Amino acid sequence: EQQQIASTSGGRPKVLEDDLIPCKEAGLKFKTGDILRIISKDDPNWWQGSVENSSLPPGLLPSPELQEWYDPFIHSGRDSCARGTDCCNGMLHVFNSSLPAVFDRLDLVSYEEVVQLPAFNRKTLVLLGANGVGRRHIKSSLVTKMSFPPPLDTSRPAKKGEEDGESYYFISHEDMAKNISSNEFLEYGSFQGAMFGTKLETIREINQERGKIAVVDIEPQALKILRTAEFASLVVFIAAPSTTPTNQVRESGLPQVLITGSESLKRIQKESDLLQTAYGHWFDLTLVNNEVEETVQKLVEAIESACTTPQWVPVSWVY
Repeated sequence: EQQQIASTSGGRPKVLEDDLIPCKEAGLKFKTGDILRIISKDDPNWWQGSVENSSLPPGLLPSPELQEWYDPFIHSGRDSCARGTDCCNGMLHVFNSSLPAVFDRLDLVSYEEVVQLPAFNRKTLVLLGANGVGRRHIKSSLVTKMSFPPPLDTSRPAKKGEEDGESYYFISHEDMAKNISSNEFLEYGSFQGAMFGTKLETIREINQERGKIAVVDIEPQALKILRTAEFASLVVFIAAPSTTPTNQVRESGLPQVLITGSESLKRIQKESDLLQTAYGHWFDLTLVNNEVEETVQKLVEAIESACTTPQWVPVSWVY
């Protein structure tokens, strides 16, 4: 029985370019996110496999052990990788193994075992992106179509016209601190002396309502919690537009101050590139936010597609 894995080491791994490979011409070309069908693992260093739905012939790819030995960034992920690839014969997913220190080294692996499931309903839409790229504008636009943002808990007093349970749950500072210490929050922070946070239970409540999908914009470190079978997340990265005419960028939902400040836009682009390098192996979809309505429409189509077509998911979602 053949195994399916997803590649997490981006592009053609560097190990394929040097003298370690028995035959350079036999090296398999693949990129981060490709589904690889493993044909043989007889050689401890070089597996044989092919890229799913590709016309390219089968070829050699580095085993997790060789890739981790070759790349010092991922030595700490060796044990978890071995567990993930030896549990059964299926498919794996490719991760980017050349990651900066910002990425949790305990999660650095070369491949992730995956399995294809029939169409199922995703419960959570996760929006990632650089600060200022327009995620909140996109999330607000999505609310009118099909998704529901979980209200935030906050310790600040309610303003005139605000109702508890709409955009916020208003609780005391003491209760919020207690809930934080009990690990009830996906994320939390403070602003102007008040605390804000997204409770996991609030997301669960939305997930349990038929026809609703929770939409959250989070920092990538929180993906560990949401990228599980419980939350059945669709992870979408909102990438910054490249150098773009001012009138086009204005429609993207980027703040006006960033539109007029080229240095600010460059900062967003740089941060966007870094996020994509560090966490791209976890993205189900990447969208460049050139125009917010277009981005929203593509998101709606992606959700519908994910709920109506077979999907590759981590094997941990099933077993």
